[in-house]
Amino acid sequence: MPAKADPPTPSTPPTPRRVRSIRRRLREVYGTPGAAPHGCPIAELVLTVLSQSTNDRNRDVAYLRLRERYPDWEAVRDAPVDEIEEAIRPGGISKVKSARIRSILRAITESRGELDLDWLADVPVAEGQEFLTGLPGVGRKTAACVLLFALGKRDVPVDTHVSRVGSRLGLFRPKATLHEMHDAMLELTPRGAELELHMNLLRHGRRTCHGRKPECGDCALSRMCPSAGRLS
Repeated sequence: MPAKADPPTPSTPPTPRRVRSIRRRLREVYGTPGAAPHGCPIAELVLTVLSQSTNDRNRDVAYLRLRERYPDWEAVRDAPVDEIEEAIRPGGISKVKSARIRSILRAITESRGELDLDWLADVPVAEGQEFLTGLPGVGRKTAACVLLFALGKRDVPVDTHVSRVGSRLGLFRPKATLHEMHDAMLELTPRGAELELHMNLLRHGRRTCHGRKPECGDCALSRMCPSAGRLS
């Protein structure tokens, strides 16, 4: 049996060679995902809020119901919160999400004088992160989704799957905060590979590296994973 890789020390970030090896193995299993930025930052922001604590199908149903009910985002911003709640109910915890969505849309309008985020395409990533995380209930992951998926900016969302897989692979220091994980992912991800590495780590977390009972015996990364065999 091949020897397991030694875990990186907490003070030592993963080497570029190690990141390349992980990226290459993930590509062999999941391919190289590619999607052009869709250019709708407000839509991505709302979609990401709706994705919290639910699956993709329920998120998409809630989003489509919202768009069918209201002609534009200004109408959502100005709608009674109970009507928004009813529209997005299939997405779960609709009472919380409806209030958050309306608060976000109102905060954008109050800050910018209009309900528009297209200007984020023309500012540095750090400025976009600062503005987005200043909105009600918006953290680094949501901000990264907007910047990467909508605008093609250099940011990497760290969701529960990416944080779990990355932690087990030793990409983050033990007990790192989500903020630290986002900074670390941005640092270790090769420029241009932001979407690929995020999506493939996410897929690996969903299909193999589960929160409970990870399938280490069938894992393409087991030879380079310090946690392999100790969690199943």
